[in-house]
Amino acid sequence: MPEATTFSSLFEATRRSLLGEPKELPAVWLYDERGSQLYEEITRLPDYYPPRREAEILRARAGEITRRTRARTLVELGSGDARRTRFLLDALTELGTLERFAPVDVSEEILRQSAWAIAGDYPALSVEPVAGDFARGLEALPAEAPLLVAILGSTVGNLYPAQRAELLERLAGELGADDALLLGLDLVKDPARLERAYHDATGVTEAFARNALTAADRELGAKFEQRRFVYEPRWDADEEWMDIGLRARAAHVVSVGRLGLELAFEADERLRVEISAKFRRERFEPELRRAGLLVEEWWTDGAGDFALVLARPE
Repeated sequence: MPEATTFSSLFEATRRSLLGEPKELPAVWLYDERGSQLYEEITRLPDYYPPRREAEILRARAGEITRRTRARTLVELGSGDARRTRFLLDALTELGTLERFAPVDVSEEILRQSAWAIAGDYPALSVEPVAGDFARGLEALPAEAPLLVAILGSTVGNLYPAQRAELLERLAGELGADDALLLGLDLVKDPARLERAYHDATGVTEAFARNALTAADRELGAKFEQRRFVYEPRWDADEEWMDIGLRARAAHVVSVGRLGLELAFEADERLRVEISAKFRRERFEPELRRAGLLVEEWWTDGAGDFALVLARPE
């Protein structure tokens, strides 16, 4: 979980979210060590297509990406196990430009493991992990250009539009003329496929969502009783995102001791733990332009499920 120095701000953000409409646990509570392990299991599920589609694009385009960017430093925000990042690391190493890799992730355990493995596999590379959220990662951006910032796995889809706009605007302001941004985007598709991807028959996706309640109980002194909630991810057609959360079986009250809250849930009231927005080029490209970023390339996999976008500051 987050460092002690960040707990105060995280607790305040959690308090605001739980008092909002709908009630929400910030997604950071999903990604303790156990949650990160569960997420990696999700990426291997047959119906969870994004990792395979993104890997298909990276396998085909990594050489072109590296020739276009010639990055000396690669920063990955939300790196996880950095499995697919190795396509970029391999291509940049072969090109001979890459000197530093800075993975950024909220899960310190997964970050340590992946950084250790990459340092062993790429001994000429300086590996400098940063534990924290995107803001912490941006504060640690190195000055050496050219810089490539990667946000893979459609991680930007877990941000609300205003949060996404803030991140993109900040990146546009931080990146220099020779720097670039690489974004992985899950595209809008048949809602039935999306719902299968987020509610698998083996229960791994449900365990991942419920782990947020377990983490909140442990870190916040909360009293979420799992049996009182039903896992219920659903497609929001208006927002074009998967709304991932749980529904109260009956009216009850949840105490959150360290936040001084007594949360009253009505029967069938939802508790959101994450959103996962899906994208269309005709809507997202103007979003990038408003942030001060221009699309240089937009690649998709053969099935048109996923996109990889290379953008630069105006």
